[in-house]
Amino acid sequence: MTVIATLVDAAQHAGINYAFIVDPYESRAWIDGVLTTLELVLVTIVFSTVMGLQLSLLLRSRRGWLSLPARALIELTRNTPTLVQLYCAFLVLNVLINQTLQGAEHNPITPFAWVVIVLSLHVGAFHAEALRAGIEAVPKVTVEAAQALGLSRTEILWRIEFPLAVRFSLPALTNNVVNLVKLTTLGSAIAVGEVTYSSIMIWTQHDNVVELMCLILALFSVLAYGVSRSGRWLESRLRIPGHDLR
Repeated sequence: MTVIATLVDAAQHAGINYAFIVDPYESRAWIDGVLTTLELVLVTIVFSTVMGLQLSLLLRSRRGWLSLPARALIELTRNTPTLVQLYCAFLVLNVLINQTLQGAEHNPITPFAWVVIVLSLHVGAFHAEALRAGIEAVPKVTVEAAQALGLSRTEILWRIEFPLAVRFSLPALTNNVVNLVKLTTLGSAIAVGEVTYSSIMIWTQHDNVVELMCLILALFSVLAYGVSRSGRWLESRLRIPGHDLR
């Protein structure tokens, strides 16, 4: 800790203000912000993947009352700003729920949960389109061969089309997750204590915007790079031997 304090002091003499690092309260708040960001990323990855799978299946349905609402939801989600969606959810739906339950203290949906819900729907819509494109990219002869073997439509979807579609869609899915990592910063708009919000609280006290922004950029660069490399690793692992298919 003495070494860190010495480095922080030396930096401060050079005009670089990282004094919050040696302040127990502020450093703890910033670390909590990083952990909250990681939690948002992990939870939203899971829920957006589930949402994307469900929407892609609904899009494939021959029943219009299933496919049309799914298409409408995807178009609405893809074609409106994510921040506007978050504000509509938190400042409109959340207020209506509070009024219905006669008080915010009775509302079980926290700001953190609203961020997860909105980002899961938003990224899930892009996942759904990527998976739909992947399913449609499966060669027709492959599907016809499965039909000739007597497989049902459901069996063909789960045993033939979907496994191949995931391989086709992995680059797009990885790109969606990278975008999801960056979108978690929107939580600061409704006072979710992720790393951006924690940094704002610190720099309003110390006027060290540049220093904290550099840390935020470095953090999200590392997270996005990790996601990107994980996606490339999956592409390699799921490659079909003898085929240029990832």
